[in-house]
Amino acid sequence: MIQEINTEEYDALDRSGPMLVEFYSKTCGPCKMLAFVLRDIDKLMPDFKIFIIDFDENNELKERLGVKGFPTILLMKEGVEVSRLTGLKQKPVIIKAIEEIL
Repeated sequence: MIQEINTEEYDALDRSGPMLVEFYSKTCGPCKMLAFVLRDIDKLMPDFKIFIIDFDENNELKERLGVKGFPTILLMKEGVEVSRLTGLKQKPVIIKAIEEIL
């Protein structure tokens, strides 16, 4: 399930397993297209955690994680970033990156 979270919720997450964290903006066209891709991935991999974070409303978190633009996808394992994808990416690219951390 894709879940929208904020900085406080991110900090409270159980980061023991692999997850995808996407920073997006409501006004970003590529972010809207990426939302469709993430929904497809969520259907294919329903047990994989996907979180989305509003870039504009979570300044402290984006600075802490070094996120400069949107869309930005962080692939995390055990709470550590292991891969980063920036810009609109196609489903096979994202799935391959996910499979590398599972």
